[in-house]
Amino acid sequence: MPPLIASALVFTTSAAVLVLEIVAGRLLAPYVGVTLETFTGIIGVVLAGIAFGTWYGGRLADRVNPRKLLGPTMVLGGALAVASLPLIRLVGSAGLGAGPIAIVVLTAIGFFLPSAVLSAVTPMVVKIQLSSLDETGSVVGWLSALGTAGGLFGTFAAGFLFVAALPSPAIIYGVGGLMIVAGIVAWLWFPRTPDSRSVVAAAVVLALATGALGAVLPGRCELESAYFCARVEVDPDRPSGRLLILDTLRHSYVDLEDPTHLEFTYAQALSDVLEAVAPAGAPLDVLHIGGGGFSLPQYLEATRPGTYSKVLELDPALVDLAVDELGLELSDDLEVRTGDARIAVADEPDGAYDLVIGDAFGGQAVPWHLTTRELVADVRRVMVDDGVYAINLIDYGDLGFARAEAATLRDVFAHVAVIAPPERISGQEGGNFVMVGSDAPIPAEDIRSRAVERGDDDVVITAPDEVAAFIDGAEVLTDDHAPVDQLLTPLT
Repeated sequence: MPPLIASALVFTTSAAVLVLEIVAGRLLAPYVGVTLETFTGIIGVVLAGIAFGTWYGGRLADRVNPRKLLGPTMVLGGALAVASLPLIRLVGSAGLGAGPIAIVVLTAIGFFLPSAVLSAVTPMVVKIQLSSLDETGSVVGWLSALGTAGGLFGTFAAGFLFVAALPSPAIIYGVGGLMIVAGIVAWLWFPRTPDSRSVVAAAVVLALATGALGAVLPGRCELESAYFCARVEVDPDRPSGRLLILDTLRHSYVDLEDPTHLEFTYAQALSDVLEAVAPAGAPLDVLHIGGGGFSLPQYLEATRPGTYSKVLELDPALVDLAVDELGLELSDDLEVRTGDARIAVADEPDGAYDLVIGDAFGGQAVPWHLTTRELVADVRRVMVDDGVYAINLIDYGDLGFARAEAATLRDVFAHVAVIAPPERISGQEGGNFVMVGSDAPIPAEDIRSRAVERGDDDVVITAPDEVAAFIDGAEVLTDDHAPVDQLLTPLT
C-alpha cells in the first residue's frame, strides 16, 4: 500500500473514534446528565473498544489477508457509528437511570462496537505495510504515532469546532458516512471476495436503515449548544408558564406574564433570603453566577425597580433562548457576560455588589470550581462589607457535598445559614439546599417566617453549634481537592 494512503487510513479512523468519544457526551446528556461520572464512563468504554479492536484486528490480520479485510471493516465501522444515534435514543428513553452502571451500559450499547471495529484498521494497515522484520519497529512506530495524531486531531476538532458548529446527529452521520465511503474505496482498491461483498452490502443497508431511524426518532433537544441539550416546555397548568430543561435537569421556571411568580421552591427560598436581608422594594446591585432561565434577575427587576443585575452565564446560546422564549429583556440594568463564571468573578471590582446569587449547574452538580474556598473568597471580595452570598445546590444520601459546601462557606464568612425542608436537613430525602454566607448576622427568623407565610416548613440553621453539627466534620472544598461529583453520588 502506498505510504500516503496507509497514513491517511490510520489517521482518519483514529480521528473518527475520538470524534465519536467527544460527541458521545452530548448524545448521552439528555438521558444520564453531564457529570464527571458521565465522561469517566464514556472514556472507559471507548478505551475498552480501542483495546479490543486493536487486539482482535491484529489477530484477524494474521489469519486472513488484511487487504481483503480493510474495506469491509471500515464500512462496518462507519455503519455502526451511524447506528449509535438511534440506539442511544431508543435505549436512553427506556429510563436506565443516571448512575455509573447506566452510564457504562448506555455508552457500551452505542459506542463500544464502532470504537472497536474502527480501531481494528490500524493493525491491519501495519500488517500490510510490513515487508520484512528489519523494519518492524519503524513501521509500527510511525503508524502508531499517526494514530495518536489522528486521535488528537479528532479530539480538538470535535471539542473546539464540530460540537459548537453542528448538531450531534450531523456529526455522527458525517463521521459514519466518511468511514463508509473510504471503506468502499478501499474495498474496490484491494482484492475482493464474495463474502466481503456481502459484508459491505449488509453494512451499507445497516447504515441506511439506522440513519433513517435516527432521523425519525425524536431527540430531546430543542436547542443543542456546545454545553447543553436544552428545551422549553409550556406548563399545562399555567399557560404563561415556561419550564427550561437542561439535559436531565428541570432548571428554571419563568412566568411570561408574572415574573414575580417563582414556581420552584429553591427560587422561593432564595427570594426569602433577599427579602429578609434588604428593605422591601429597595434596589440592589446583584451578581448572578449562572443565568439559565433568568427567573431571579427578572424577579428582582419586577420587585425592586432600579436593581442592577449582572449575570454570568457560560452558554451564549441559553441567553438567546431566554430572549426568544423566556421573556428576557436585556438593558442597562440587566446585563449578561458570557463565559466561565470563575474567570468573570475574578474580573469584578472590589465591593461592587450587595448580593451574589450562585445558581450554576452542570447536570445536578454545581461545577466544582464554583464551590471552592478560593471562589467563595473572591465572591466575598466583590461584595460590600455586609453583603450576602446565597447559593443553590442539590445533594442526596449522606449530604457529603452539602456539608462540605457549608464548611467552605464557614471557612470564609463569619455567619452561615443552611436552608432546606427538615427531611433534607436530616438526610431522609434529597433535593435543593440554599446556603447563605455573610459577615453580617443572617436574619434567620425573618427568612423562616417568610417560608411559613408561603406554607413551607423550611428549616433555617444559623446557630454556630447547629451549623457545626450539620457540617459534621466535612472538609473544606479547595481548588486542590473538590470532589463534588463523588460527594454528590457516593459509591455507598
